[in-house]
Amino acid sequence: MSWDFTEDGAFLALCDAFKESGESSAIEFLANGEGAFHFQELAQNAAGEGIDLSDSTDLEEFQQEVIETLEDICG
Repeated sequence: MSWDFTEDGAFLALCDAFKESGESSAIEFLANGEGAFHFQELAQNAAGEGIDLSDSTDLEEFQQEVIETLEDICG
């Protein structure tokens, strides 16, 4: 992916919310209210950057990358 989502405001908000949640699993966090909200906003921002997430495989890959990044730098 050519877009560095780690500098996007939605990702930064997602990261902060993940830290504050006390949740150890990014997957669980994204499955719940606040995490899902921030992920949806991040996906919308990705679309605005020209990233096509309409294919479920591409969306899953993007979500996995977000999960790994959350656990690496925000956990």
